[in-house]
Amino acid sequence: MIHRRQFLQSSSLAFLAPSILMHSSQQVIPSTFNPISIQERKQRIEKAQSLLIKNNMRALVLDAGTSMEYFTGVKWYPSERSLLAVIPDKGELSFICPAFEEDRFSEINVISQQVRTWEEHENPFAMTIQLLKDLGIRSGKIAVEERTRFFIFDGLRKAGPTFQLVSGDPISIPCRMIKSPAEIALMQRANDITVEAIKAGIASLKEGMTPSDVSAKIAQVHRSMGAVHDFALVNIGVATSFPHGSSKAQILKQGDVVLLDVGCVVGGYSSDITRTIVFGQANDKQRKIWDLEKKSQAAGFAAAQLGRPCEEVDRASRKVLEDAGFGPGYRLPGLPHRTGHGIGMNGHEWGNMVKGNKDPLQIGMCFSIEPTIAIPGEFGIRLEDCVYMTADGPRWFSQPSPSIDAPFQ
Repeated sequence: MIHRRQFLQSSSLAFLAPSILMHSSQQVIPSTFNPISIQERKQRIEKAQSLLIKNNMRALVLDAGTSMEYFTGVKWYPSERSLLAVIPDKGELSFICPAFEEDRFSEINVISQQVRTWEEHENPFAMTIQLLKDLGIRSGKIAVEERTRFFIFDGLRKAGPTFQLVSGDPISIPCRMIKSPAEIALMQRANDITVEAIKAGIASLKEGMTPSDVSAKIAQVHRSMGAVHDFALVNIGVATSFPHGSSKAQILKQGDVVLLDVGCVVGGYSSDITRTIVFGQANDKQRKIWDLEKKSQAAGFAAAQLGRPCEEVDRASRKVLEDAGFGPGYRLPGLPHRTGHGIGMNGHEWGNMVKGNKDPLQIGMCFSIEPTIAIPGEFGIRLEDCVYMTADGPRWFSQPSPSIDAPFQ
């Protein structure tokens, strides 16, 4: 099994990056995708600043990671030598950079010339606090992005006892959860490529294959089409009843259920699609459960209406299964997890379709609808497609599977 989330290696510079689009005829034609522009990143920073003021916070501190890339375009490995970005409530974003990395950093930094460097014997957290003071910020709430590592949080706390360090969720989540047309276009391209990769994986199936054989084929197609391969989880037979796979050996034979959960990254944005088929001839029970899964997924889509709480998607999908005798709740046989998760730069983001999430669905939200039916000791069926919310309601990134015999339209 290939791990779902790997360190991505796409460039953060603004240029037209080559890609390839493959049709079912296997014809390969060159294409391009438009990366996120510098102007859009500056608009994101402006939105963050307005949210800082609204929430009575003075600045947002970002560790190297997805949120730093989201706001600045800088993709940086989070080593023990901290690279930090500081978005003040007013004024220009600044970076705190290891001095010996300054030249390398300057090659990818296109968002701000405000860079302070620290030598190996110096304290980057004290430098960050001094930066805030130089900006006229001497006290108040400093937001820290949720994935910031503890040693950075602790270092800031010790260096700046007059500040109150608080969660940056009220800033980063509203920014990242609502996708722009440019973000949705990148996600659409990633989904289009993943559709072709899954088609190739299914077409390659032969008796005696292992999950890793199929995963390798999918990864090859992702890369050949210009995407960054993210993951290809392939389960066979009884292992399909484990939502994220089994550690036991799996060898493909006639009549096996095969589940393929696959994603790639284009321009920093993710896809996530699952198809479940039968290798050979499906039996009556497999067809019945597959059809029920399709009905459950459709119910979740129908419930995804603007202004309605996210939990309604989960409730609608789960009700179909419970009415058919599965569950209730997370009990097996049935649906053992939430119906969907948010998606964007990370494969799993905020905006989960889960009981208790009262957040209303808004234009620009993107999420999966994937109500697994797991039957322990037998098999599992999962159909997963992601949607994005528009003024007219939800739209699919990938069209749902028509039937157990036809995984794609």
